[in-house]
Amino acid sequence: MTDRTLTVSARPHPVGPHLLTVAGELDHHTGHRLRDALDEIPFESGAGLVIDLSDLSYCDSTGITLLVSAYQRAQSTSSPLSLAGLSPDLLRVFRIVGLDQVFTLEPSVEHAISALRP
Repeated sequence: MTDRTLTVSARPHPVGPHLLTVAGELDHHTGHRLRDALDEIPFESGAGLVIDLSDLSYCDSTGITLLVSAYQRAQSTSSPLSLAGLSPDLLRVFRIVGLDQVFTLEPSVEHAISALRP
């Protein structure tokens, strides 16, 4: 059995939105770590959340479902949500299934933060 490592760290960004950094393999074995971190994020109107996926090496349907759930939660509180730094492979999957039409996708955390500034 391979070691499925996923790290998730959350912190407020100095200019306002919360930043959630996800690194490693996001799958059915590790998804609870992201779920737990998302449960701790205060989705507030206008606050915003950027999920940094630039160090995500693998994401299965469980991971995508968790990201969609975060999107739905953000929408219910009118809180902007951006995904940043998707790998070319993950970006391709998002385009194939149409999630590029749902999520705000940014090439980097810096782009996502800038886009959230009023």
